[in-house]
Amino acid sequence: MSKIGRKPISFGDVKVEVKGQEVHYKGKNHSGAYFLPDFLIAKVEDHKLSLLLKEGVKDKNNLWGMHRALLANVLHGAAKDFELLVEITGLGFKGTLSGNKITFALGYSHKIDLELPKDIKVSIDKTGQKLTFSSFDKERLGQICAKIRSLRPPEPYKLTGIKVAGEVVHKKAGKAKGAE
Repeated sequence: MSKIGRKPISFGDVKVEVKGQEVHYKGKNHSGAYFLPDFLIAKVEDHKLSLLLKEGVKDKNNLWGMHRALLANVLHGAAKDFELLVEITGLGFKGTLSGNKITFALGYSHKIDLELPKDIKVSIDKTGQKLTFSSFDKERLGQICAKIRSLRPPEPYKLTGIKVAGEVVHKKAGKAKGAE
């Protein structure tokens, strides 16, 4: 039995309605439907959503937990945005926002422009080195932050580059001076 799958999902002020294999939701940020596979059953009781395996299904525990986690993320995003902080470290490295496009100066001979999707919002501090991204879609938010990180990954010698908040970069020792 899946430890994650059997936990009920509390959905707060999001309206949830189950219609067969579809879970329809409506929150202040987003609304839509989540489609469950045939081996799962959804039930709403006391402002909590439970996912149950159908009778006779035993080998789908890992998918049960995965769908429960994905559905919990969707319901959380419908009520409140997910946020990720991206930090840019380096002399002259920064990002500037103009409309829905971010322009990065990352020490290359050119500037890099990145078009943001409509459902992702960003705020940049005055130094241009701390970018806070927010969206109702956790997966898409992670993809966009990973794409930005890949423009200039953190390097271990000077610790410059782009990293997502919470990421740990271990500093490596440089060349040691030889004894004469």
